[in-house]
Amino acid sequence: MRTSRAAGGALLLSCAGLLLTGCGLEPSTAYVPAAEPGSIEPVEGAEDTEVRVTSKNFTEQLILGKIAVLAMEAAGFETEDITNVPGSQPVRELMLSGDADLTYEYTGTAWLTYLGNESGIPDQQEQWEAVREADLDNGLTWGEPAALNNTYAMAVRSEYAQANGLETISDIASLPRAERTFCVESEFNSRSDGLTPLLAHYGLDRGSEVPEDNIGIYDTGAIYSATDDGECNFGEVFSTDGRIPALDLTVLEDDRQFFPAYNAAPVYNTELLEEFPGMTEVMEPISAALTDDVMQELNRQVDVEGRDPADVAYEWMISEGFIVEP
Repeated sequence: MRTSRAAGGALLLSCAGLLLTGCGLEPSTAYVPAAEPGSIEPVEGAEDTEVRVTSKNFTEQLILGKIAVLAMEAAGFETEDITNVPGSQPVRELMLSGDADLTYEYTGTAWLTYLGNESGIPDQQEQWEAVREADLDNGLTWGEPAALNNTYAMAVRSEYAQANGLETISDIASLPRAERTFCVESEFNSRSDGLTPLLAHYGLDRGSEVPEDNIGIYDTGAIYSATDDGECNFGEVFSTDGRIPALDLTVLEDDRQFFPAYNAAPVYNTELLEEFPGMTEVMEPISAALTDDVMQELNRQVDVEGRDPADVAYEWMISEGFIVEP
């Protein structure tokens, strides 16, 4: 049995990421409220075995990381919280080196960034299967993906969408040319898989059917408010961003599957999972409950209301019955 042990490399990386909060001084990132198992059943043999949970350092990843920490604790494992690691590559290295055992990762990130493929696979199930197969040789096993798909999306003011019967990106073509206005960031405007090919994919020629004057370039964060204020009708957003519900924006369905899939899924150290296959029974119901709408709301509570990711994760886990208050 693999028993509790120190993870020196992971701790060093964790401390490096926590300089501003003071490593060793009970940083906020190491905090999760106490809980008892609800629907989560203890995994046989979990006691005296350590699971090290890691995550990146942006809002959604912090929430997902805390969810995983709470789940592993409820399952009976000794859990080391090494969430809030700065950057995707350091988290990947922790998993590859065996200094971390569990993380939530995105299929598109693994496929494009870690595995070096030139283009993503829009079909969500196919993308997950491709990543899962490729990562087995790296000592990592992908669990079942969540419905949440943190990919690019086009959002519109809800009242405008309702007034014009807009539900899909294809519906943009039904509007007069003057109303096909877009707010995008500079990278998305120029990249080979950005705005121009998106328009072409949906049968809209950039220039004749979407004039250059209809396209505004904004900083990423400003797109949400610009879209809400009506500076454009369609804004490039990330599909699980908390500002979508906060500003009452509607995400249009990518009905022709242009954007790559970025579904979140638990990724396990294969050696540990083979010893404790019950870990998947703990995580699968949690992933099944994580939709775009759920993640938008959880992100909103942190980014708009300023709440602690651990508290947001804790309350959601209780509301779903996975854990209970002690």
